Amino acid sequence: MILLAILAVPLIAALLSCLPFGRRVAPAVTLTSCTVVLAMVIAAAMGVVARGSVVAIANWVSIDGLSALILLLVATIGSTAALFSWGYMAHEPSTPHLRRYYANYNLFVFAMLSVPMLAEPNLVWTGVEMTTILSVYLIAFENTREALEAAWKYSVLTIMGGAIALLGFLALFAATRGQYPGGAYTWQTLIELAPRVSPGVLATAFVLILVGFGAKAGLVPLHTWLPDAHSQAPSPICALLSGIKTTVILYVILRLVPVLNASGKVDVDGWAMVVGLFSVGIAAFLIIQVTDYKRLFAFSTVEHMGIILTAAGIGGAAGHYGAVYQILNHALTKSFCFFAAGATLLVVDTRQIAEVRGLIRTSPSAGAALLFGGIAIAGAPPLAVFLSEFSILRSGMAEQHYLASGLLAAFVVVAFFGILYHLNLMVFGQASSPNADSIPVRLPRSCVLTLILAAAPIIVLGVYMPEPLHRLLEMAANGLSR
Repeated sequence: MILLAILAVPLIAALLSCLPFGRRVAPAVTLTSCTVVLAMVIAAAMGVVARGSVVAIANWVSIDGLSALILLLVATIGSTAALFSWGYMAHEPSTPHLRRYYANYNLFVFAMLSVPMLAEPNLVWTGVEMTTILSVYLIAFENTREALEAAWKYSVLTIMGGAIALLGFLALFAATRGQYPGGAYTWQTLIELAPRVSPGVLATAFVLILVGFGAKAGLVPLHTWLPDAHSQAPSPICALLSGIKTTVILYVILRLVPVLNASGKVDVDGWAMVVGLFSVGIAAFLIIQVTDYKRLFAFSTVEHMGIILTAAGIGGAAGHYGAVYQILNHALTKSFCFFAAGATLLVVDTRQIAEVRGLIRTSPSAGAALLFGGIAIAGAPPLAVFLSEFSILRSGMAEQHYLASGLLAAFVVVAFFGILYHLNLMVFGQASSPNADSIPVRLPRSCVLTLILAAAPIIVLGVYMPEPLHRLLEMAANGLSR
């Protein structure tokens, strides 16, 4: 029943956030809700580590190692983003508008929590579409021309992608109809029935879902909405969108990897590597020419979605472990990057890289956070992303994917230097006006606290892996290998 309670809490918080109380009630309710959800998700994840799965409603609501990992990341980033929102959104003058922000925030978190919990693939599609619909308002929250345009582009492209993916899900459903053991249609059922399904149907369904949900995950060439949406949304929402929402969508695509591998007739690994490397390569070179630091981190998200897909395509136990390890590290690090970008925006009130110089002098907290986030997400040792990227490259060499490993390494290096080039100028560069960076700016305390809390796991996971988390990652990797 703990899984049903996890879903109920954000719904209750959304309702309470709408009530006409003071300005502090909605943020307090949201933070409390996310904290309670995080505690319950940790308990559920520990249950998965101990027993292999946690079931609320058989064949409908349950989690295994892979879905528990995604659930844990949604709850973690939802909590840190709620804390960051407290100080970041304090500038909003309209109390009703602020209440709507927190109500939609809780509904968005609910939708993301539902996706990994649902065991029925068609219901998973419904959960994914909820994440899209409920996040449109949050992207357009600032109500500027740019924000409305970004929300419109996001909704059109991703809803069209959802329609394309639906055709793939319906193809799988029709191909296996009436063959479900015990009448249950689940991810596990698809794996068991895959050898009986025509390879052409499986390949067509996979391509449709890859294209449709690839648009939602920001895979090239359907990524064009992502930099706009992630640069215009409030920074806590960017942390959710880039840190975990794209990963939730990619999780659904990855669920199809063991299904197609079970058939033994469809080269899903080849598809994954080609699409993944294409996304990494294009994003790496787009990072070099970017002019907006929130778009910089958005293109980095495109890069990392490609890295994860490439790792899944490399295959083998090591490749799949690298994929889920990268999912973990990217989610934690990218959410921190957008918190740092939000802190920077509070200080300088501009998103343009060329207009930010000497940030470390204007705001030591924001400058240090932005630099740390850039170094971490670029993959510098000994931080967490470096370890997962290194494990992916090592698994690629072990599986004799020499060309793919070489290209991936080259693209990662290009992105590394592109990110650090821009952030070096922003943090340490000289301001055009001699007095422009002479007055230090203080950040809201909740924002500083969020930066500290969000940085901790990035540092710790670079030098130490807790045994329960390692076991959960192994179980998640096994979920890709079945």
